[in-house]
Amino acid sequence: MSDPLIRDSDHYVVLEPGQAERLLSAADTLVWLQTWLQSLDVLPEDLQSQNSLASAAQRLLDTACELEVGQGLCLQWFAVRLEPPGSVQS
Repeated sequence: MSDPLIRDSDHYVVLEPGQAERLLSAADTLVWLQTWLQSLDVLPEDLQSQNSLASAAQRLLDTACELEVGQGLCLQWFAVRLEPPGSVQS
């Protein structure tokens, strides 16, 4: 089971084949995942029951950290915390 603190993360490091790593907000990470899901001919089996690409992207964000988008090509995303838990932000 995943750490519930991860769900509070507002940022993700995203990795794409052949690209430099990027730091995205949670909202931008969802858009990034949706864009990749749109490019697939067939959604992964565990996402086919989702009502929309937005809900499929949210399920991925909540339950996974990798998506195969081609033969041997995977996307990865990892939640990161920019501020330690309990810190005060200005």
